[in-house]
Amino acid sequence: MTNEQQVIEPPSPASYYLDETKPVLARAVEMQKARRTRLHNHPRAQLIYAINGVVRVLTTEGTWIVPPTQAVWIPSSVMHETLAVNKVSVRNLFIDPSATENLPRNVCVFNVSALLRELILKAVSIGNEYQPDSSEYRIMQVILDTLKEAQSTTLHLPMGKDPRLQKVIEALLENPDSNRTLDDWASFVGASSRTLARLFNKETGMNFGQWRNQLRLIEAIDRLGQGQSVTNVAIDLGYNSPSAFIAMFRKKLGKPPVAYFREISEG
Repeated sequence: MTNEQQVIEPPSPASYYLDETKPVLARAVEMQKARRTRLHNHPRAQLIYAINGVVRVLTTEGTWIVPPTQAVWIPSSVMHETLAVNKVSVRNLFIDPSATENLPRNVCVFNVSALLRELILKAVSIGNEYQPDSSEYRIMQVILDTLKEAQSTTLHLPMGKDPRLQKVIEALLENPDSNRTLDDWASFVGASSRTLARLFNKETGMNFGQWRNQLRLIEAIDRLGQGQSVTNVAIDLGYNSPSAFIAMFRKKLGKPPVAYFREISEG
């Protein structure tokens, strides 16, 4: 997808509104295909949750994928943008700085329990005009308590800053099915394989093989979420067989693709 095909949209005004009496503000967004928010930050922290479809969150530190079993937490002042490759229904929570003391200070992905999902949907239905000490206000406090207990997961693709590493990463993002070896990529960027291996470990915290597998997992979730078949996704991402792909998926996420997305669809 080229930048010319994308529609750039502004961030939500709610993310800039500071008011301790409204610790949680909520907003529902229907993102159409090829929509993205411009790169921005804001004083409220943000929880991004896709109730259907898959959205990507991009920061200078990495890329996070948001299927309907996870939500991305973005602390205040972190530069980020969101991207919808296809249509996706997003529910956002914006948390006032006064209420984030015990919440993560780095971008991360939360598992969304059935309780948290219902609380997010409830916050959207309540709206942002609730009053202090009301039942609606108390629900927002429950949301904050639930976020403090949420478990983080690893659907994160770290980026690198070295120009040589960035060149490899950008090429793999364009072609995640590539089976080029580390030696091949080293020749591609004019570095030794030892240097490139060191850069992957130092700047992403993963070796080359781990990083490529993580990219393929994220791509797989994205494509499966769009309705593509397991067989087609496996082949398109360079796996020798669907069974090899399913084994990787189960190892990373605890269940095979069909069961994973059945759980999503059943809510």
